[in-house]
Amino acid sequence: MAGVEIRNLKKYFGDLHAVDGVDLSIREGEFLVLLGSSGSGKTTLLRMIAGLEHPTSGEIYIGGVRVDGDVPPRARGIAMVFQSYALYPHRTVFKNIAFPLEASRVPRQQIEAKVRWAAEMFSISRYLDRYPRQLSGGERQRVALCRALVRDPKVFLLDEPLANLDAKLRNTARDDLKRFQRQIGTTTVYVTHDQIEAMGLGDRIVVMEHGKVRQVGTPQDVYEDPVDTFVATFVGQPPMNLLDLGDPSLPPRTLLGFRPEHFLPRSTFAAGEDVRAFRFSVRRVEYLGSDRYVYGAVAESATPDATVIAKLPGTIAQAIPEGETQEFAVPRAALRYFDADTGLRRRS
Repeated sequence: MAGVEIRNLKKYFGDLHAVDGVDLSIREGEFLVLLGSSGSGKTTLLRMIAGLEHPTSGEIYIGGVRVDGDVPPRARGIAMVFQSYALYPHRTVFKNIAFPLEASRVPRQQIEAKVRWAAEMFSISRYLDRYPRQLSGGERQRVALCRALVRDPKVFLLDEPLANLDAKLRNTARDDLKRFQRQIGTTTVYVTHDQIEAMGLGDRIVVMEHGKVRQVGTPQDVYEDPVDTFVATFVGQPPMNLLDLGDPSLPPRTLLGFRPEHFLPRSTFAAGEDVRAFRFSVRRVEYLGSDRYVYGAVAESATPDATVIAKLPGTIAQAIPEGETQEFAVPRAALRYFDADTGLRRRS
């Protein structure tokens, strides 16, 4: 395995700055997730690491060796898995997995051993004689991962490999993928627009927007301590509430932020607990099984029509009728403050 170092990397397509000055250090053995919406630059960044796109400027190092020049993909020590899996329909599962080894003229006996080892790791040994059309989406995804694994790469690059799976299969595949990465320890860079995937898989998450990195941190860091309002509202479902209170006790142009799960009826807090209270007018309660989303507005807001969301356990939400105003509160330790003009986090 190897670390990856990216220095001031840029990729321009005419006037479009797809990647705009990215600096990033990816540690050996790390599972790093590039998270962003369409057009954020995450896939372009991955493709430049792979050698499928040439940077406009900047440097890429894999295992301490600079590769951003004319080093072809096959010489970079990487293996990439695409969203489409790119399996050969006329080849069996065995032949699909063996293909990169055959292309490198690995001896037949070694090919046999490596293919069967990879297939065993991903529990697809019984499918080796089948063709891709005979497999489910989850099984095809495992074949693509096996084909990457047998190359013994220094770095795995995964471009939304679970996007074509249904919700149930994605949950299982996430678990398989994380266990596999921990077992082999190969440095992994994973691209997704799905924050649940990012939070569940990543040792660290890189949040991107318009070609720039907005924040790098553990899932807990990114969720609990967003550096700006973009990250605060992009990561989390429902997103963080942001209120302009016009509060003279705060610096001018300050937005107050808090997560919906921290916004609870005042009665649920212990007497004397340090909280900030609000008068919450309930407009609508949304049933989501064990949880409820409660939509409404707070009287203290400088924009009274701004929607505020509470995420409540069903047992609590049952006592929250629509159309009433109740006192809600947030623990002061859970409050976050942002500059309304720049969007940047204020630490005090």
